[in-house]
Amino acid sequence: MPPSRSPSRPSPLPLRVLLTVLKTLLVVLLMAALLAAWSVLIEPRWVARRDIAVQVPDWRGPAGLKVAVASDWHIGHEALKRVMTIPRANAIVDEINAAQPDVILLPGDFMSGRGEDGTTPEQIAAVLGRLKARYGVYAVLGNHDWWTHGGRFNKSLRAAGITVLLNQAVPLPGTPLWVVGIGDRVTAHDLPRIAAQQLPAGAQALVLMHDPASARELPAIPGLTVAGHTHGGQVWIPFYGSAVAPHGWPHDQTHGWVDVGRQHVYITNGLGVSIYPVRFNMRPEWVMFTMDAAPR
Repeated sequence: MPPSRSPSRPSPLPLRVLLTVLKTLLVVLLMAALLAAWSVLIEPRWVARRDIAVQVPDWRGPAGLKVAVASDWHIGHEALKRVMTIPRANAIVDEINAAQPDVILLPGDFMSGRGEDGTTPEQIAAVLGRLKARYGVYAVLGNHDWWTHGGRFNKSLRAAGITVLLNQAVPLPGTPLWVVGIGDRVTAHDLPRIAAQQLPAGAQALVLMHDPASARELPAIPGLTVAGHTHGGQVWIPFYGSAVAPHGWPHDQTHGWVDVGRQHVYITNGLGVSIYPVRFNMRPEWVMFTMDAAPR
């Protein structure tokens, strides 16, 4: 009989291969840690000011009208989880005021969560009431505001000098323009058609709403239409879009100019965060629109 052979054992990996694998693993872990730190600690607090020129055919408003839009503040007391604390919100108010807008539009979601950390509508109104604009400050409530206490938000914001609109159209003082404010869709407060019916025929308007889906029911209104709610998804993946889009909204249409129904709507990234305190490739923002007549 031939001599028996012991089973062959796999030869150990060369030390150089093991070191390469370990180095690669360490690099991957380091990149993941840096990405997490950026997304949690830096980008959610790195607020951008966007300057956007809007040209409207036969514009009848003041030339160069400056309209500031600041949505989805989500103000709370917990600095890490909520991100937008009252001191940070006050600093953004100072920045907007320094830009000297003619009009300020606030498309809702001022509260973080439902005020579980003790933040109140009155505290938030004290911050936002410091906003100043020549033709006034206009707001609609978002779903978080209604979930917290819509009545208190209405009362406290109005007491602070802010015009709160609920499916209403009001003249912009001293101009031929109107402001249209549409209620929140998630909490079943939106009546877009009712709001639009209050406009005179052919009126130009500044339209604000919390949820961009409300624009699907609007007729074409010349002027500027803005919305919030989506936060741009907070995480924007190249070649895909938002990692999360709220309430069935298309994941590739969560920020910037989007055609919704018959309206060209600007959906802002918002200023705060919701659900998770993370932003990646989607900086928080407030926007300054400059309105002028389109060239003939």
